[in-house]
Amino acid sequence: MSMTPGLSPFPRPAAFQSHASLTRVVFRPGAVDEAGPELARLGGRRPLVLAGRRSRAMPQYGRLVDALGASAAQSIDVPPHSSIETVERVARDIGSHDADCLVAFGGGSVIDTAKAAALRVAEGGELARHATRFTPPGTVHVPALRRPKLPILAVPLTASGAEMTPSFGIAHGAGKLLFWDERCACRVVLLDPDLNIGIPARIMLDTGMNGLAHCLEGLYSGQRSPFSTALALDGLARFAAALPAVAERPGDVLARADLLIAANLAGIVLASARSCLHHALCHVLGSRCGVAHGAANAVMLPHVADYNLPAASAELAMAAGALSGGRETRPEAVAVRLRALQRAVGAPSRLRDLGVAAEALPEVAREALGERGLAFNPRRVAGVDELRQLLEAAW
Repeated sequence: MSMTPGLSPFPRPAAFQSHASLTRVVFRPGAVDEAGPELARLGGRRPLVLAGRRSRAMPQYGRLVDALGASAAQSIDVPPHSSIETVERVARDIGSHDADCLVAFGGGSVIDTAKAAALRVAEGGELARHATRFTPPGTVHVPALRRPKLPILAVPLTASGAEMTPSFGIAHGAGKLLFWDERCACRVVLLDPDLNIGIPARIMLDTGMNGLAHCLEGLYSGQRSPFSTALALDGLARFAAALPAVAERPGDVLARADLLIAANLAGIVLASARSCLHHALCHVLGSRCGVAHGAANAVMLPHVADYNLPAASAELAMAAGALSGGRETRPEAVAVRLRALQRAVGAPSRLRDLGVAAEALPEVAREALGERGLAFNPRRVAGVDELRQLLEAAW
């Protein structure tokens, strides 16, 4: 491709902000065995370990506890959709154990619970009053949360990328409270592809669609930057290769490693660019209808991409190139590529297959109007009817 000398191939950047955390990432087979020394680097001597019921049954969980030593205590089982009640119970366990650090062994729910408990213990008061507030159509208020937080070490078992963000969500009633606190970001992340072989491929594939959505939304978010754009494009290309590889070869350590790295990049994108309409809808589908977050992402991805096409054609053209290895640059091809990826990995493609009742869609649409992600979406949502039609197309 010929170019005029001195001209950049990229559009002139608008004003932007970018986020970088203090997170240390250790990637290698057997990284879980580094948990003890890594906590010692942070000065942690009395860790409290958080995990879900199924994760605790894994042999690798025993390896983690052994690596932490006799001073480690174990908290309650964290459910798939964490809640304020769960966070309060963990906060009490922190006090009972006099914990000086937290270890999260699991997916997004476990890691978000650790962040929320660290915030609750440090800031005091009701957890809900520290949540981010959204005033439609585009105002987001993030409380100033300045107190030091307990350091968190995370061993992620899914491909959501939650380990790399200072944001987190906790179910509250029929909705979800969202938080942002740089001091809650995990200080150490252990990415262990050998350990990940013990995770069912279905979990990695569904949550990988969530990670892919972080990259896609970060690419066109109103909070994007040149840094998040570069990572989002690399992440999309990695997901497009790694997800089918894990589906075809679930026992392949290299395929698992590629997917973990893609998810880690996606978390950095989310931390800097935030999420948009897609995640707003998925949050409500999870809290109101009980849909697993990864499965909701898999279904909604192509529909929201099509919805945003009129306002983000340039960004979606870049996404098409990343997803196709440069073979396709039409922005409308993104939804086609995403549907092909759904089929390749056996991901769900309809809300009805996830148990969502058609009668629930109008209420999901109404609740989504109050979600923070709408503030950063490239296409301004005109009203509840638009979202209802979008959900009906996905049903």
